[in-house]
Amino acid sequence: MDYLKGLNEPQREAVQHIDGPLMIIAGAGSGKTRVLTYRTAYLIEKGVDPFQILLLTFTNKAAGEMRQRIENAVGNDGKNLWMGTFHSVFAKILRFDGKHLGYTSDFSIYDTDDSKSLIRAIVKERGLDDKVYKANVIYNRISGAKNRLIGPDEYLNNSVIAADDTAAKLPEMGKLYKLYTLRCFQANAMDFDDLLYNTNILFRDHPAVLDKYQRKFKYIMVDEFQDTNISQYLIVKKLSELSKNLCVVGDDAQSIYAFRGASIDNILNLEKDYPNMATIKLEQNYRSTKNIVEAANSIIAKNKNQLKKKVFTENEVGSLIELIKASSDNEEGRLIATHLFESKMAHGLRNTDFAILYRTNAQSRAFEESLRKLNIKYRIIGGLSFYQRREVKDLLAYFRFVVNQKDEEAFKRIINLPKRGIGDTTIAKIAVTASENQISVWEVVSNIKQFQAGRFADTIEGFADLIKSFKIMVEVNKKDAYEVAAHIAKASGLLRELHEDKTVEGLSRYENVQELLNSIKQFVDDNEVEEEDKSLSSFLQTVSLLTTADSDDPDGDNDRVTLMTIHGAKGLEFNHVYVVGMEEDLFPSQMMLQSRADLEEERRLFYVAITRAEKKLMMSYAESRYQYGRLKPCEPSRFLDEIDPQYLQFAKNIRRPEEKPAPQGFVRMTNREQKAPDFGTSNKPTSTASLIAKPAARPVVGNTYIPSQDFVPSDTKNLVEGDRVEHLKFGFGKVKKIDINGTDRKAVIQFEGTIGEKTLLLSFAKLRIL
Repeated sequence: MDYLKGLNEPQREAVQHIDGPLMIIAGAGSGKTRVLTYRTAYLIEKGVDPFQILLLTFTNKAAGEMRQRIENAVGNDGKNLWMGTFHSVFAKILRFDGKHLGYTSDFSIYDTDDSKSLIRAIVKERGLDDKVYKANVIYNRISGAKNRLIGPDEYLNNSVIAADDTAAKLPEMGKLYKLYTLRCFQANAMDFDDLLYNTNILFRDHPAVLDKYQRKFKYIMVDEFQDTNISQYLIVKKLSELSKNLCVVGDDAQSIYAFRGASIDNILNLEKDYPNMATIKLEQNYRSTKNIVEAANSIIAKNKNQLKKKVFTENEVGSLIELIKASSDNEEGRLIATHLFESKMAHGLRNTDFAILYRTNAQSRAFEESLRKLNIKYRIIGGLSFYQRREVKDLLAYFRFVVNQKDEEAFKRIINLPKRGIGDTTIAKIAVTASENQISVWEVVSNIKQFQAGRFADTIEGFADLIKSFKIMVEVNKKDAYEVAAHIAKASGLLRELHEDKTVEGLSRYENVQELLNSIKQFVDDNEVEEEDKSLSSFLQTVSLLTTADSDDPDGDNDRVTLMTIHGAKGLEFNHVYVVGMEEDLFPSQMMLQSRADLEEERRLFYVAITRAEKKLMMSYAESRYQYGRLKPCEPSRFLDEIDPQYLQFAKNIRRPEEKPAPQGFVRMTNREQKAPDFGTSNKPTSTASLIAKPAARPVVGNTYIPSQDFVPSDTKNLVEGDRVEHLKFGFGKVKKIDINGTDRKAVIQFEGTIGEKTLLLSFAKLRIL
């Protein structure tokens, strides 16, 4: 137990707490993974059978890393505990006991694309307008219902839900939900939400099954508990009812997935369900500098609904958080890329040391373009996953149909792949025949000449014979996943078709399929020693539950700057972090300003962004940004005001590409009431609405204008010709002319020095009337 010596007192207390419910409040960077790992190892060393330990995480990657650490501590015993994501663990339970709900052990798992494809088909069959009944909208409504444990019958009979659907002009929504559920069941398929929903139904309707798993899992641990939804919480609660040995690890300050159904109440109200629960707080941050930790504390303190804790660190003080102001979103991209490049060169850093975090995926464009111009490699997390690429999904669909012939979505994808001359009309006829005879699509296809004659029947019969030959390899010859997969790739004709495409895109697709086969070979080899299931069905289950964050770059070059949304960054850490787009209505999002709960969730998201940084944190905002094809003025985010100003400064030596090197003057942060920059000179700001200010030296440094100390933008409604004004960038000038065109008012201003005459749109310009 040498590992106990490396723990601080609260960590050691959490590790050595064995029996009874336990809540570990783990602040950002406080070593929660280490605590979970060592607590598991400690349980095993104290005689707990690893087969009786269940450890639930939110990514396969986190589970894999944790398992490796546990095995390093306790040896091969670490292989025997049940560990994985909620979806992977409950999928495993459903493989064993889904038969009680009418599913076979080889059920398919539909990804989002499969689900939406099925929804589109149902909408078309019912003759509904697909512009009203959009697949994405229907899918999200069904998902939300399942996460609240509302089944299709309950949904249909709920008058409140019906009224809401009618108001949304979706009166057929309940029927679509019921049909979707039925079609999934007929296809022996579950979507991601079903893995949780059906586990709840299984435990609710089959007490003997629940009792089996309650007795099996005597110690249950849940990572990132603040991210659980109602469905997940109820499963955990049911499983722990017998032993009461539930240990949850989480941080309410990092609860940021309400849009996905996560409920912060699960962690805030946990003690109501477990009155004897012990609570241990991990408050020492080992990740970030003191300035970053304290800045984060000053932000999250503004939230009223939280579990109180005081995160601290004994790390170095570190540099102040730097703020970059850009004139536009494109310039923001250029300034960040330039700063990143210069920091990398000056300090000998790698691309992987940097991350650019934004509120929405759409913001990535400006940074991608700027990084490419500087030849800086990057990767976008949340983009197209390797397993979502067309050619990879094509071959996976073959695998799925070989394993599960009821999988109608897989069938539709492969029946004319490679092209066999079978069009949508023929496929529709097959579906109608199956429906009229109340049999599966496969039963029609495998006996096609009983239902149809002609050339198409011969072609379809050939396809059916091909699938039957693959089935023999799986079910009779018991070939492993790689042997079957390699044979399917060749015999189906997919590999040959891709190989014959000599274009750059064709070569890339061929390489992706080869990479898929390589991954299957690795899966088989990795399971050889453990005598685990090496079947194609087992591989499909593993792959269908992978998340984007679990995948590395397919070309093997992982030295890249990471671009991702803040939501995607949770759980990660980087040496240097840029949090960009710090503007009102962007962050906080205008969609999250309807209630205090919304705003507090956005503030928690900002807290998560700040605490991803280890050494250096930069933030940026643009004064204007294109939205819906128009250039709009932007106001700095209220969250910048909420950071204690002693931890902030404007970035030094930030220059635009067209400028000569020149130090940028420091300016105060925008005052929320004034909605415009407020400049000053004191080294210690007097309010949270200001930044550390640099004493003014002279109006112009290099090509950069330093505004007056008392600069406050004026109301320009009464601006007239002859007025003297001051502009943030152009300095002092005189109004020569006022132009009015509808609601647009423009001022022609003659500025001093080399600036000359400028025409400014007064609704955008920030001018001080002298």
